Amino acid sequence: MSYAVIWRPEAERQLADLWTAGPDRNAIAAAADEIDVLLARDPTQLGESRSGGRRLLFRGPLTALVDVRPADRVVYVLAIARNAPRKH
Repeated sequence: MSYAVIWRPEAERQLADLWTAGPDRNAIAAAADEIDVLLARDPTQLGESRSGGRRLLFRGPLTALVDVRPADRVVYVLAIARNAPRKH
């Protein structure tokens, strides 16, 4: 059974800001789409767990902070940020 994925307005604004300012718009859009698909499947097994049912999900250039509500089959995207550049 799938989950409903709901983006909070602040997360939508953050994503729009990253997309507008980013030189890698295609990668940002693809990561956001992948986040939606993965969260709809089973968000309880993704990323890193945090307290209170929250999780961090890393995809492409993005990190999503989500609030998973298994009893309601809903996951809220609370915030989106750009991943820190990796050092080589």
